[in-house]
Amino acid sequence: GNPGSRYQNTRHNIGHMVVDAIKGKVPSGVIAVKTGCFMNESGDFVDNLVARYKLNTSDLWVIHDDLDIPLGSYKIQKTKGPKTHKGVLSIEEKLGTNDFWRVRVGVENRGGGKTKPGEEYVLEEFEESEEGIKEKVIKQVSQALIQKLTDEQS
Repeated sequence: GNPGSRYQNTRHNIGHMVVDAIKGKVPSGVIAVKTGCFMNESGDFVDNLVARYKLNTSDLWVIHDDLDIPLGSYKIQKTKGPKTHKGVLSIEEKLGTNDFWRVRVGVENRGGGKTKPGEEYVLEEFEESEEGIKEKVIKQVSQALIQKLTDEQS
């Protein structure tokens, strides 16, 4: 996501919204952190986090918006992600690997024409008509993520 109130409710910050939803619900030993930088600079932030907590990248979970997935859907995958997501590419470049989990939360809802460029679209707030869909997918992603994290700790 991006820092500041200007971006708080934008499509780009759906990952932040998921982190807010799982905080306090994750298993012991799991740290849920929101980036404090702009999305496209996530690599430095994540690299510092990995070093600080001495994490294996294979134990890292990156939650982010995805224009390849329709609003209301999500995918949890390891080593696979969107082809052109600059934040994820920044993380891969800085870590020198793609061996981490991606929680890809769909935000695409422009329709077949997709007249607005993705870089602009993700910085827009969700439409009022999309709020219910957004809240439902955040709940679904949060439940699935907590379950996966709990299973991994077992």
